Parts: sequence; structure tokens; C-alpha cells
Amino acid sequence: MSADIAGFHQLPIDEQLAIARNGTAYFVQHLARVSDDELAGPSLLPGWSRKHLVAHVGYNAAALCNLMTWAATGVETPMYSSATQRNTEIEDGSTLGAQALRNLVDHTAARLDEAWRRLPAEKWEAQVKTIQGRTVPAAETAWMRTREVWIHTIDLGAGGSFADFPEAVLLDLFGDIAGAWARKGSGAELRLITPAGTTDVDPDFAGDHTEVRGELSAVVGWMAGRTVDGVQTTTEVAAPHWL
Repeated sequence: MSADIAGFHQLPIDEQLAIARNGTAYFVQHLARVSDDELAGPSLLPGWSRKHLVAHVGYNAAALCNLMTWAATGVETPMYSSATQRNTEIEDGSTLGAQALRNLVDHTAARLDEAWRRLPAEKWEAQVKTIQGRTVPAAETAWMRTREVWIHTIDLGAGGSFADFPEAVLLDLFGDIAGAWARKGSGAELRLITPAGTTDVDPDFAGDHTEVRGELSAVVGWMAGRTVDGVQTTTEVAAPHWL
């Protein structure tokens, strides 16, 4: 990718947090387009209703508040007690009424925003752990939240588009997904071509490449497994899983 375009992680923390907050507003804006009755219908994620999706976004903010407590106090405070607890929470949340779910998103987002505002500057480098067990600085919560709210707005199926995403978000999603494929040994044959540059998932791949070409937003949407709109491929191919 072009080195002269700033990705999300290259931005100052204040700008990262602004993008995360804008992402929450983007999610809420599109959630408002979904009627209470439509919330019970399917999201774009297999096996999840829109209620599951909204519960997940709400509880994700609460889980990130735990990491902010960890960063602020030094007391280990995991996002979730276990993967089972996380999944049970989402299932239970999906049974809530429509207004309760909307309130959940608003209230937990406000809690997270306040935790971000109150964290002393020197604590942003405090080390915390994600649910996957990765040790990251507290500042990474801005990216974790950004990824959740922007992508899951698409999953609502209420008119969201990757073309609406900030370029900094698209660049780092591109890097995250391509990097995940490379670590898993997936998609070695893929050559991704956008106006920002050309990237081979496996630079050492010696066979015939499958080219995926389009605007950055379209290619990232394809990479994330959400849409094929706006991309051209030299062979029929589906994006590998990345999470």
C-alpha cells in the first residue's frame, strides 16, 4: 500500500478516538433505520439476528470498559470471564426488547467514551489483554471499537457502505485482513489491486495470481466477506475467512 497515506494506527490517539466515536454514531444512525419489528429479522451475519448483532455491539463497549479499568488501575480486568460468558451474554441480550437493546448501545457507548476521556495520558501505553489473549496497549481499544462499529453497521443491512468508511480505517482493515490470511496460510494466490497500490498476500507465491481489483473501499468490503460490489476478479473466488 502507498506509504504516504496515514493508516489508523499512525494517527494521534485523539484522532483515533474521534473515528471510533464517529463509528458509533454511524452505527446508531443506521440502527435508527431499523424498525423494532425488523430487529428480530436476520442480520448479514449467518446465524445472528439483528438483535444478536445489536447486543454484541452494546456488550463490546462494556467489555472494552473493563480493559480501560485495567489500564487505569493496573488490576487485571478481562473483557470477558470466558468465551462462553461472552456468547451467553449475546444470546441473553438477543432476547431483550427493542428499546432495551437501543438503550444498551447508547449507555455502554457513553460509559466507554467517559472511560476514554478520564484515562490519564501516561496510561494509554498500559498493557492489557484482548479476548484472543493478545497483549496490547490500552490505546488499541480505539481500533478494537472502530473495527466493531464500522463493520457491524454493514451487518445491520440498513444501507451502510464501506465507501462511507474513513480512509485510515480502510487502510488498516486491509492490513489486518491480509496479515491474518498470511499468518493462516490462506489466500496465498491473491493479488489485491487498489488505487493505493498492489499487494500480494504471499510475496513468495510462484503460481498464477488471482487478481482482485477495485477501489480501496470495494476491495476491503470483499476482503471482509461482506460484499462483492465494485470488485473485479480474474477468476471466481471467495475471500478467505480472516477472524
